[in-house]
Amino acid sequence: MKKILLAVILFVLDGAGMYLFKKFPSFFFPAYRSFSKCWISFIASLTSWLKIAFWDIGALCLALLTIGSLIYVIIKKRSFFKWFSNVILIVSILAFMAIAGWMFNHYAPELSEELDLEVGEYSLDQLYEATEYYLLKAGEYALKMERGEEGHAIASDFYEIATRAGSSYKLLGAEYPVFKGAAYPVKKLSLVGEYLMYNGIVGMFMPITGEAGVPGSVPVVPLPFTMAHEAGHRLGLAGEDEANFAAFLACMKNEDERFIYSGYYNAFSYCFSSLYKIDPEKALELYHKYDEDAGVILLKLDRKDTSDTYKRYDSPLQEVSDQINDTYLKTFNEEEGIMSYGAVTDYLIAWHLAGR
Repeated sequence: MKKILLAVILFVLDGAGMYLFKKFPSFFFPAYRSFSKCWISFIASLTSWLKIAFWDIGALCLALLTIGSLIYVIIKKRSFFKWFSNVILIVSILAFMAIAGWMFNHYAPELSEELDLEVGEYSLDQLYEATEYYLLKAGEYALKMERGEEGHAIASDFYEIATRAGSSYKLLGAEYPVFKGAAYPVKKLSLVGEYLMYNGIVGMFMPITGEAGVPGSVPVVPLPFTMAHEAGHRLGLAGEDEANFAAFLACMKNEDERFIYSGYYNAFSYCFSSLYKIDPEKALELYHKYDEDAGVILLKLDRKDTSDTYKRYDSPLQEVSDQINDTYLKTFNEEEGIMSYGAVTDYLIAWHLAGR
C-alpha cells in the first residue's frame, strides 16, 4: 500500500506542477530552464558512452521484464497487487523524472523573446516572398550535395552526421544563451526506429535518459535538420515550432553544407506547405516558376526521394500516433497540438523579413 501511496503522491505532484507552471510561468522561468539544462546534461553524460539510444534498449528490457514478471506471478500464484504496486511505482518515478526534469519547459516564454525576434501575423505576399527565398537558397545548396549518377543525394555516415548535429548549437549558443547546453551526438534508434517510422515519427527526445535520437531510415536530405531538431529539444526547447526553428538556425550556423542545405530544404518545405494551404494556385505557380533552374530541379528530386521513402512507412498506426502526440502536446500547453509543427513558418518569415 505504501508503494501505491507514493505513486499517487508523485502523480499529484506532476499535476500540481503542470498547473502552477501554466499559471505562473514568469515565476519559474528562466530558473527552471537553467535547472533543466543542467539536469539533462548530467543524465546525457551518463548515457553518452553508448552510440545507440540507451532508452531504446532499456524500454524493451523493461517491457520484457514487466511481461515476464506478470507471467511468473500468474504461474506461481503470487500476489498480483504486489506486482501491480511495483509496476505503478516505477511508472510514477519515470514520469516524475521526465515531467519535473524537462517537460515543464513547455510553459517557457516564447523563443522569439529570447532571440529578440518580432513574430506576428503576415500577409500572403510576405509568405510568398519568404517561400520563394527559401526555395532559391535550397536550390543553391542542392547543387553542392554529393550525388550519384542519376542525381540522387548520397547518404553520409550516420554517426558522422550525428556528431555534427549534436555539436551544431555551440556557435549558436555563443550568440544566444538559450541554445547553450549538452552537445553530445544524436543517437540512432536501432530497436524501435522502424516501428516509429511506421507511426510517422522521425525522431524522439527522451527526457529520462537525456538522449536525442532518430531512426536510421530518415531520408538523406532531411536527416541533419531532423537530428538538429531533436538536439534542440535537449536544450529545453519543448515546443515543436521552436525546436524546428532552432534546428534551422543550427543548420545555418553549421559550416557543413549538408546541414545548410537541410536547413533551407526544410524551411522551404514548411513555408510551401503553409502557402499551399492558403492559396494552392499561387503555391503551384511558385513551385513551377523555376522549373529550368538546375538547383531547383535537384531540390525537387530530393523532395520526391524523401516522399518515396516516407510512403514506404504509410500505415494506419500513424493516425493513432498522431492522436496520442496531439493529446500530449495539448496537455503541455501546445494549443495547436500537432499543427504546431507548422507554426515554425511564422518564425521563418520573421527571420527572412528581419534580414538576419
